[in-house]
Amino acid sequence: MLGGISLTCVRGIDADEFLIALGADLDELAERTSCKDLVAPARRPGDRAPHVNRAMYGTCGDWVYVLEDWGMATWATGYRTVDSMRPAPDEEIVCVTMNSWSPPQRIIHAPGDGGAWQAEFGQDTGQGSALDAALRAADAVLPSIGELGEAAVVTCDEEHGPGCPLRCSQPSGITAAFPSPRRPSRPGIFPPF
Repeated sequence: MLGGISLTCVRGIDADEFLIALGADLDELAERTSCKDLVAPARRPGDRAPHVNRAMYGTCGDWVYVLEDWGMATWATGYRTVDSMRPAPDEEIVCVTMNSWSPPQRIIHAPGDGGAWQAEFGQDTGQGSALDAALRAADAVLPSIGELGEAAVVTCDEEHGPGCPLRCSQPSGITAAFPSPRRPSRPGIFPPF
């Protein structure tokens, strides 16, 4: 993703329900404040506002998307341990997380069967899913050492690796509909992570 932005897309669940699962405040969610206009309230009069991370969200077709620029995707930080974030049957989730605080960058795919598979950028999940096929078609899957040998893989990674985050985000099929993260006009929330 450009500029360190992480993306989480989900379908099969109501947008507000998913945002609440991520920790969105109900009042904040009801207000539908533009992300650029969100203001973190101070804890007590005269105190500085706490540091918070913003998330912009919206919908595209049957997908709900959440864009975050704090170095990680909130869903990726909690889907294994927070009950409300666990992927449920019939909910498909695709998450492209920059993992700035816990590298490497990852793609996580919950195909709707209650499980989740992940891969580093430049790889597929190995599950033979439609997402894996789309990643390969977008040239977002780089060869492995076993396929080419170490020297060839290093050369390939140096040539093609820098564009891999963008190629990894495109197979979701909704990237063209995103507003510019530099002009966040979509509603926003403050996830608790």
